[in-house]
Amino acid sequence: MTNSNEDIKCPVASTLKFIGGKWKTVILYYLTSGKKRFGEIAVRIPTISRKVLTQQLKELERDGLIFKEQYKEIPPRVEYSLTDLGKSLNLVFKEMSNWGLENVLNKK
Repeated sequence: MTNSNEDIKCPVASTLKFIGGKWKTVILYYLTSGKKRFGEIAVRIPTISRKVLTQQLKELERDGLIFKEQYKEIPPRVEYSLTDLGKSLNLVFKEMSNWGLENVLNKK
């Protein structure tokens, strides 16, 4: 991924440029528990369209955060998993999950 705004020197902003958007963090979070097929990801995020999910997966693969493995089977099988770079975000997602539980979901 290229940094189109060289003026931003904030590490948080740089990270968000990489994983930001409505769906990327959710997709990455679901992949922290292991390989998933397209349908498994789609079921966990029912409000995402298949087109947008496909686009987000392609961008995450392009940016080196996920790996797409295609099996030569009939019917074809494709699985997505985190790369080492993607796995390096696991602690970030764990802390985000904890914060969300403590400050948002359990406050309702």
